[in-house]
Amino acid sequence: MELYHGSDVIVEKPILLPQQRTLDFGAGFYTTTNMDQAADFAGKVKVRRDSGVGYISVYEVAPIETLKQEITLLEFKSPDYDWLDFVFENRSGIYSGKLYDIIYGPVANDRIYRTFVAYEDGIITKDETIERLKVIELYNQMTFTTDKALSLLKYIGNFEI
Repeated sequence: MELYHGSDVIVEKPILLPQQRTLDFGAGFYTTTNMDQAADFAGKVKVRRDSGVGYISVYEVAPIETLKQEITLLEFKSPDYDWLDFVFENRSGIYSGKLYDIIYGPVANDRIYRTFVAYEDGIITKDETIERLKVIELYNQMTFTTDKALSLLKYIGNFEI
């Protein structure tokens, strides 16, 4: 499976950095199978850091079914109740459940930000949130949260955006 990571730097050898903000799947190295999503993120990082350049680093990793035999992997196939609870707890900084080597599933990106914030603020219910998310095609993310998981990534190359 080919994965992409968007940034303002080339990442040949990913490492785990201290978490500076709360993200969907907690601290880790975030990748996606969607090149457009990686390019969008690289563009945002380039602007945020005023670096003037963006890159997509490309990796290869075994298929999910193979990975499940080697490490602990949490997979969300769709934005369901379990996914919503998991993302909400991670974004709130209160997740205290099981730790996984890799987490794979939908990304709560800018396209669904208002819906997610409305849920976080208690304006809409969990049921309403899930219903709204079902009509949006969500991109995915694969987050590597341990050094063991990162060792499974094979760097292929990069390109500038």
